[in-house]
Amino acid sequence: MAKLFLLRHFISQWNQENRFTGWVDVPLAKEGCEKAQEFSQRIFSQNISVVYTSPLMRNQQTVFKVLKHAGKYPIFVHLDGGKMEKWGSFKGDSHIPAYVSEKLNERYYGKLQGLDKNETMQKYGKDKVRLWRRSFEEKPPGGESLKGTFNRTVPFYKKYVEKDLKQGKNVLLVASHNSLRSIVKHIENISDKDIINFEIPYGGLLEYEFDGSGYCKK
Repeated sequence: MAKLFLLRHFISQWNQENRFTGWVDVPLAKEGCEKAQEFSQRIFSQNISVVYTSPLMRNQQTVFKVLKHAGKYPIFVHLDGGKMEKWGSFKGDSHIPAYVSEKLNERYYGKLQGLDKNETMQKYGKDKVRLWRRSFEEKPPGGESLKGTFNRTVPFYKKYVEKDLKQGKNVLLVASHNSLRSIVKHIENISDKDIINFEIPYGGLLEYEFDGSGYCKK
């Protein structure tokens, strides 16, 4: 069966500062990448054929760190149109393709981006902020609901990632918390109500086997 690894990026600078990040393109923190070598050995013992990620720096840096420990390097291949998709193409077998699309970006946090999370909870209340962050349909002010995130990540996932899995390829997908939560909702058929309780830690790694019709979590 094909293997699927879902990896949340390692802790970013704004994660460390406890700020809402969303689509703000901040780098990884200096600390927090201790599991890169361990994950690299676990993932690449399965002969990964292809990687998917988003253009956000924290996701691409995580890809690079994990591949580096495996003695490999990625060629980032852009899928969102424009000249990068056409002019940045390369044919060869000496690398691992890492396909990049903003469809895999974190949810858009709107007016919360850059704000301190504790201060935001003090202003609006913990319950309201939890609904903005974890429920399926609630939107943060000026931002995107998890449902909106789901509606862009899952069609992309079905078109590209599931296609590769059906061809027997082992896949690594590195993304942000809510883009991964939306994909796991699809994979595990988690209800709209129950998804609020599902979280993935920084650097959290999930592994599935795919038999062509369904998933088995390992």
